Amino acid sequence: MGNLKIGIVGFGSFGQFLAKTMIKQGHTLRATSRSDYSHLSLQLGIQFFTDVSSLLEGDNDVILICTSILSFAEVMGSMPLTRLSRSTTLFVDVLSVKEHPRHLLLSVLPEESDILCTHPMFGPVSGKDGWKDLTFMYDKVRIRDEAICSSFLHIFETEGCKMLHMSCEEHDKLAAKSQFITHTIGRTLGEMDIKSTPIDTKGFQTLVQLKETTIRDSFDLYSGLFLHNRFAKQELENLEHGLHKVKEMLVRGATEEQGIEKAER
Repeated sequence: MGNLKIGIVGFGSFGQFLAKTMIKQGHTLRATSRSDYSHLSLQLGIQFFTDVSSLLEGDNDVILICTSILSFAEVMGSMPLTRLSRSTTLFVDVLSVKEHPRHLLLSVLPEESDILCTHPMFGPVSGKDGWKDLTFMYDKVRIRDEAICSSFLHIFETEGCKMLHMSCEEHDKLAAKSQFITHTIGRTLGEMDIKSTPIDTKGFQTLVQLKETTIRDSFDLYSGLFLHNRFAKQELENLEHGLHKVKEMLVRGATEEQGIEKAER
C-alpha cells in the first residue's frame, strides 16, 4: 500500500498539525470541521467540505477523527455512516484517553470497518521541530486490512516516532498516573498563581514552566482526561491523600518541636 487517501474529521490545531506532515509525505487529504477552514485547506492543498456527509462519500482509505475528548461522542453519534462510500474504511482516533473512543467506535461503526485507537504523545508545541523520538501509542482494536493499517502507522514510523503497541486499558491506567496528574498539578499551581522570583531554584523554574504549559491547554482537555478515564478519579484521591499525609507529617513535626521547647524551659 502506497500513499493513502485520508479524511480528517475535526480540522482544528491538532488536525492541521498532523495534516502538514501527511501532506509532506505525499498522502491525499480531505477535511471537514464545524468551523470553516476552507481558505487554510486551499493553501495546504487539502479539499475541504463543510459537511461530513460529503467527506464520507469520498473514496477514503482512512477516516481520522481529530475532535476533542468531550465532543467525540456527539460527533460520532451524529455521523451519517450510511453515506460511507465503503464500509471497510479504517477509522482512527487520536484522543488522549483510549477506552472511551474504543468502546464508542465498536458500538457505532459498521462491523466491516477497521478500528485503530492511537495517542500521539506530542502536539504542535513539542512536535514543532519534528517527531523523532516522540512516542506514538496505538492499539489495533479491529484490523482486517493490515496493509492500510500498516501504511497509516508508517506515517509515524517514517518521522522517527517511538512506536508503542499498548492496550487501551493499559494506556488509560498509565495516563491517569502521568498525564492527568501532570495536568492536575499544573492547574493547581495556576490557581496558586505561582510566578518566577529572583531566587528561583531549578526545581521551582520547572514548576513555573509546568504551570505555564498546562494552562495553555483548554480546560475541556483537562476535564476530558478526568471524565473519560475511569482511572483518573482514584489518582486524584491518591494525590489528595498524599498531600494530606505530608501535611500531617509537618504538623506532627511542629507539635513535637513545640513540646521539646516547652520541656526545655
